[in-house]
Amino acid sequence: VQLQASGGGLVQAGGSLRLSCVASGFSIDDYVIGWFRQAPGKEREGVSCMSISDFDTYYADSVKRRFTVSSDNAKNTVYLQMNSLKPEDTAVYYCAAGKENPHYYCRGYGTNDYWGRGTLVTVSS
Repeated sequence: VQLQASGGGLVQAGGSLRLSCVASGFSIDDYVIGWFRQAPGKEREGVSCMSISDFDTYYADSVKRRFTVSSDNAKNTVYLQMNSLKPEDTAVYYCAAGKENPHYYCRGYGTNDYWGRGTLVTVSS
């Protein structure tokens, strides 16, 4: 049972990346999938969280109108499309699964049933 995030890399400011979070050993259908990030020396931040069953979605103010989360249930995968990237988006991005309301899950409430290994996103200026 695991979550695996991928798709990170080095991109110039203004560029785009799409991260993928593949779940194995369980179905994402009944979960809230969250994208979190942590930059060196900073606290972990909930970027976007989505309830797979009803698509209720939370975005942090810092990424609204730039990031979009989506899911492909057939592939048991959640994506994070990141556009107009800024140097301050540089961080290790993780995906996680829980059952809390996405608006609370991204703010650190609830428990993480599953937590994946991260993928590094570096945005150069």
